[in-house]
Amino acid sequence: MNRRQFFKTTGGVTLLSCSGMTSMLMDLYAFGGKANLSQVEARYYKELPEREIECLLCPRFCKLGDKERGYCGVRENIGGKYYTLVYGKVCAINVDPIEKKPFFHFLPKTNALSIATAGCNVNCKFCQNWEISQVRPEQVEHRDFPPKMVVEYARRYTCPSIAYTYTEPAVFFEYMYDTSEEARKKQVRNTVVTGGHINPEPLRDLTEVVDAIKIDLKAFSEQFYADYVRGELQPVLEAIKIVAKSGIWLEIVYLVIPSLNDSVKEIRRTCRWLLEEIGPEVPVHFSRFHPMYLVKNLPPTPVSTLERAHRVALEEGLHYVYIGNVPGHKAESTFCPKCKRVVIKRVGYHIQNVELDGGKCRFCNHPIPGIWS
Repeated sequence: MNRRQFFKTTGGVTLLSCSGMTSMLMDLYAFGGKANLSQVEARYYKELPEREIECLLCPRFCKLGDKERGYCGVRENIGGKYYTLVYGKVCAINVDPIEKKPFFHFLPKTNALSIATAGCNVNCKFCQNWEISQVRPEQVEHRDFPPKMVVEYARRYTCPSIAYTYTEPAVFFEYMYDTSEEARKKQVRNTVVTGGHINPEPLRDLTEVVDAIKIDLKAFSEQFYADYVRGELQPVLEAIKIVAKSGIWLEIVYLVIPSLNDSVKEIRRTCRWLLEEIGPEVPVHFSRFHPMYLVKNLPPTPVSTLERAHRVALEEGLHYVYIGNVPGHKAESTFCPKCKRVVIKRVGYHIQNVELDGGKCRFCNHPIPGIWS
């Protein structure tokens, strides 16, 4: 890969060209390579006899002998101790609008320094970043980007938050956690974009050091999770409840896939569960599917299907419901649930207007939940 190609893409994730970013990427380019993996002891595992270990990070509970790796491919048993191989080894870095994550009620009109390592603990057949999530770390270019450097670059390039995203942040938990601690020292916020396939103890620990979590709820069916995610639904539902109770900011995304998880019955069951378990004020995004990775035989989600899901969610009592991946749709904007006026006008990832005063609707003074400053 030559320098021009690197500046265009890293592991399939586009690198934005913005003021100052080129010099940052040139600095990081010097650290490139596929070898030189980390060997930092992992958290959340149990030592077993015969130099075996059991991973306690996610619901898979991988039991591994010496020299074996977990399902994620980035954590390895070496001599009876468990190590993360991707600590500080980023394969994707970008400056994104926070709305791209998507976070719609968290620091609108700001950028997030977005980072990822290789690996994932599920295998979504429709993954948009499969080239970096479904590989081992030796198979992709990566850069040394230790926690203090991440924070330094976030501040240097005017990013008030860091986003752990693109792949599954749970698999680079130690790196994410330590970077979050460093970020808090410098008043930089931390956001996590996750599938929620993580055990309660590490998730609760994570909520102590991050500010917002977006969870992808991929369906409301164990069969869908088994067939298309290679994971389980129940741990994700538990993760949603844990984050909601923690007090940090939470948003939910539901990728609507034609014929697989788009029935009115399933959407309604999902909305009723969300209303009962986490309340009406957590934003819920119904996003448009595009054929990707191993699911290329289905069409993009019809906009009418997304509008139907949006209508069902409002009928069930959710206050902040969005349609994603349809730039320019009116349901990208935030409406005050009391006076029905637009309080944040969005077109794609761009904010055109914000009608909030101290976190309240400027027209009727109704509180709009979120982290606004």
